[in-house]
Amino acid sequence: MASAEGLYSRVIAWLKILLPLAALALLSTLFLLSRSREPLANVPFAEALKAGDRALQGVSAPHYSGTTSDGGVLTMTAERARPMADGHILADEMKARMQLRDGSEIRLTARQAQMQDGAQTAHLKGGVLIESSLGYVMRTEAMISAINSVDVESLGPVTGAGPAGDLQAGRMVIAPDDGEGDVQIHFTEGVKLIYRPPGKDGSE
Repeated sequence: MASAEGLYSRVIAWLKILLPLAALALLSTLFLLSRSREPLANVPFAEALKAGDRALQGVSAPHYSGTTSDGGVLTMTAERARPMADGHILADEMKARMQLRDGSEIRLTARQAQMQDGAQTAHLKGGVLIESSLGYVMRTEAMISAINSVDVESLGPVTGAGPAGDLQAGRMVIAPDDGEGDVQIHFTEGVKLIYRPPGKDGSE
């Protein structure tokens, strides 16, 4: 009798340890499974590609609009978007419009854009046009742009014009000043400016 009671006590003691551990493992598994689906849902055009078999061929004229973490508004459109074998999304003839807190805006136009699943960035390539309401019109071959904040960086030289004249630079970054202030356009790595005073080209 004493032996049976001792066995019963040991079983109860082990269950008190094993059952909470099993519950914790189950909750952890459910958490990981739910997290694995979140990044793609935040990538532009992902929702449009959840339409069954037609997603394999892509969708026409997808649209995305959201608020960035720094208070701006981002709108993205494309002629066509399609899923890639690695889980990313490729968009053709993409246009992005960033409306900033100070009322200015930046527009990006790229031949192609690859959305980085989980990284919250877009790789713009095939030639990118950058236009700012402050008077800058620049071109570069490729850029990396965040989709949850205003953070854009060229992957090579940029050329174009600004309020003061023609510009060339090895690199351009569009980001908040010191990471928290107003959004600034920074040119670095061999900046060349051909100054054009007002009126010299026939304009006022």
